[in-house]
Amino acid sequence: MNSVYTVSQLNQYIKTLLERDRELTALYVQGEISNYKAHSSGHHYFSLKDRESTIRCVMFRREAASLRFRPENGMKVMAFGRVSAFPRDGQYQLYCTALTPDGVGDLHVAFEQLKEKLYREGLFDPAHKKPLPPYPRRIALITSPVGAAVRDMIRILGARWPMAEIFVMPVRVQGAEAAGEISAALQWANRHQVADLIITGRGGGSMEDLWAFNEEVVARAIYHSRIPVISAVGHEPDVTIADFVADQRAATPSNAAELAVPDQNEEGARLAQLRARMVQTMGRRLERAGKELERASRCRALQDPMNYVDDKRMVLDYQRDKLAAGLTAAMGREREGFARLAAKLDALSPLKVLGRGYAIPQKEDGGVVRSVTDVASGDSLRLRMADGEIPCKVI
Repeated sequence: MNSVYTVSQLNQYIKTLLERDRELTALYVQGEISNYKAHSSGHHYFSLKDRESTIRCVMFRREAASLRFRPENGMKVMAFGRVSAFPRDGQYQLYCTALTPDGVGDLHVAFEQLKEKLYREGLFDPAHKKPLPPYPRRIALITSPVGAAVRDMIRILGARWPMAEIFVMPVRVQGAEAAGEISAALQWANRHQVADLIITGRGGGSMEDLWAFNEEVVARAIYHSRIPVISAVGHEPDVTIADFVADQRAATPSNAAELAVPDQNEEGARLAQLRARMVQTMGRRLERAGKELERASRCRALQDPMNYVDDKRMVLDYQRDKLAAGLTAAMGREREGFARLAAKLDALSPLKVLGRGYAIPQKEDGGVVRSVTDVASGDSLRLRMADGEIPCKVI
């Protein structure tokens, strides 16, 4: 007799069958990500597909938290997990516990993704790079307190520029806590202004060993640092995100120490050269000044100052005589002009007419009588003569 199942019983039975198959409890599945979605709960939902098929996948928050890269649609990956069914939907799916990019390591993908993100945000822009102080007085080393890297930096800094004070800020440079400690040290150094230059880094190692300097929290701490930062991570071929963000990238920690401070021997030689040039220049100036003084000492004005004064007195007398002659000639010309104008004015004067026997009748208010109509019988007038006035009355 055939059994009768409810839908829930059937889905649960299929789930049990799938989970009993040892082949399906731990397997790798290769495919391309599609329909990727990171839920607000922290779970990741996506599908894996090839040319012919698709399987639904889920990666829960606990496993997704360990991802070093950000899954994207179209990315070829290798997923590890188990196959089971979700009874509510009646669909089987792959429950992923690990996810790695196919063909390249997850660290490499994470590096490229973060590099692209920070580049778009402008953290690598040369405009944000701060110049290194030419003569730092205090240098903070944010690195492991043990190992060859810190010893090499202290040795080289002391040999090249012993005037600088070295301040070691010990942090872990490897492991899960390293990135947090490095970023916290950078923030603390800026908050308390413990130095005018920071060197952060470590010696060489694998990409996993250097990964703390590829973390976003460290990159942003370097970017926001008001104190110039030199990144000194690994060896010459090693490149980290910190190198792109830092104000100066050094190939090695030893190279960072060389970039941080000048060489006291070179500076001494340069000062000696400047001193020699200064002595030479001053010698030439003194020589020129001596020759000028010698020429000046032969000057007649200095040998006999009264001769110079006498010469100037003669020039003054000549100028005074010339000025007096000029004034006399000018006054003569002005007198002649005045006489001509006076003669013209005298010729036009009405007094001349009066001198020939004519008179000017004037009213009491001084107005001149020009017509018989200007007066009436009984008006008083004055006749202006050449030598006086005659009072008159009109009859």
